[in-house]
Amino acid sequence: MRIPVIQGVIDRRILANFRVDPAVMRGHLPAPFRPKVVNGSAIGGICLIRLTNLRPKHFPFPCGTGFRSENAAHRIAVEWDDEGQVREGVYIPRRDTDSRIMSAAGGSLFPGIHHLATFTVDEKDDHYSVMAESMDGKMRVRTSGRIAKGLPSSSVFSSVSEASDFFERGSLGYSATEKSGRFDGLELCCDTWNVEPLAMETVDSSYFEDESQFPKGSVEFDCALLMRGIEHEWKAREDLCCSFGTTQSVK
Repeated sequence: MRIPVIQGVIDRRILANFRVDPAVMRGHLPAPFRPKVVNGSAIGGICLIRLTNLRPKHFPFPCGTGFRSENAAHRIAVEWDDEGQVREGVYIPRRDTDSRIMSAAGGSLFPGIHHLATFTVDEKDDHYSVMAESMDGKMRVRTSGRIAKGLPSSSVFSSVSEASDFFERGSLGYSATEKSGRFDGLELCCDTWNVEPLAMETVDSSYFEDESQFPKGSVEFDCALLMRGIEHEWKAREDLCCSFGTTQSVK
């Protein structure tokens, strides 16, 4: 799959992150991916992102502006081997959106499968609350928190700067598709990269709280970060196709 460059503005992006037992996380990853470990923990999370003025680059859009959407992506920080080099990014097992355009165009204009969901957002001053629930009943997320000065003392990251660098390096994502062993590649390219810590009051996730998938004690909330008002582009990267123990980049 080859998609056009998509540009727009990250109006708001919340990264709610969890530290996970690497052995448990490994069971949630298809080949060729393996967990990227930080101070003994794998890192999973949820990206809750509102995109505005979203449109194909160099493509005339009605009224001169693009569209907006609320989106949720479940992410796992990963590494994989590619022609003798270790690469890093994120594996995205599930994407959800309130945009029927993005849902219909999943796999063509946008990577992977996009499930339709409803979002409830409340933002005031330094407080952010986002709830999402998928129409198929398989995804539910609730988050709320306030801008803070630093990360929780329990975080695997020693500073906001360290956390920021970690997630910036994970800007290349591979999404699950309807074809087993094939993953759509997409890279987030930001004009600037700036994050702020959020002190969370509520973090609920049907995915990470499912004890049949993540046994009790194998996953804990780590930290949350906020990005606001950032010009960006989404650029297609070579898809990965993995079968019979081999990995190929597919252009």
